[in-house]
Amino acid sequence: MAEPHFQTVGIITKRSDERLVHILKSLIAQLLDHGCSVLLDDSARQWLESDHGCEAVTLDEMGERADLAVVIGGDGTFLSAGRAMVDYKVPLLGINIGRLGFLVDVSPHELHTRLDEILAGEYVEDHRSLLATRVVTNGADPVERPALNDVVLHIRDVVRMIEFETRIDGRHVNTQRADGIVVATPTGSTAYALSGGGPILAPSLDAFVLVPICPHGLSNRPLVVHGDSEVEIRVCEENRANAQAAFDGQDSTTLGPGDSLIVRRRHTPLRLIHPVGYDYLQILRAKLGWGEQP
Repeated sequence: MAEPHFQTVGIITKRSDERLVHILKSLIAQLLDHGCSVLLDDSARQWLESDHGCEAVTLDEMGERADLAVVIGGDGTFLSAGRAMVDYKVPLLGINIGRLGFLVDVSPHELHTRLDEILAGEYVEDHRSLLATRVVTNGADPVERPALNDVVLHIRDVVRMIEFETRIDGRHVNTQRADGIVVATPTGSTAYALSGGGPILAPSLDAFVLVPICPHGLSNRPLVVHGDSEVEIRVCEENRANAQAAFDGQDSTTLGPGDSLIVRRRHTPLRLIHPVGYDYLQILRAKLGWGEQP
């Protein structure tokens, strides 16, 4: 058998779905048959009664050593793995056991065939931009987080509008009242931003989108800005409650009146691996039900 294109492969899984155990064991067996070294983080190791010839590692060790990381789960699992691997420039391949699966585009029933092709070097590589976010608060160190999909500013715990000011590259754009605002990458344009009425951005676009959530003013519409832009969203002093910035819906931090959320494109993109024949528009048709009979 020829030497695999990816010789050291890491595996990251969803932590709470026993459906993946059979897929995980089959994946490990196939990788070992190809002569790959297999690394498991804690999420994958928890499902196995033994190491099955693999090595248990931390995510940082996986990033330093792996040529490829395979993610078994849904888009949420993939988002978390993407943030962990992006700085190591490790490409990710997603196997979908979730629902929509915009990012995890290999189904379990085709895994064996697709993995053989990918290990033979037959695949499509895709680069996705991330957001570099910084929360600047009064009297505290800035909080910095990456986000692959989006960062959302909203009021914590109560249903109440928030008043905020938006600046782009230092220039005032708007002061508005809304339930919040979503700042999304092209990848995240099919997530919360789409639910809020935002446009779908092709993944290759050098841009991101600002989508107000239920704005009080009917003229406050989604705005697409260049990927080199710096966006600052400042919580107005008049707000009576703290706001919250949520990163990919998986991590959050608090902002008080006068605090700011600063967003720009992250310099390092995430590398994705797709099977040959990958078609983004076909995925949109399938996931969004386009063309179905009413």
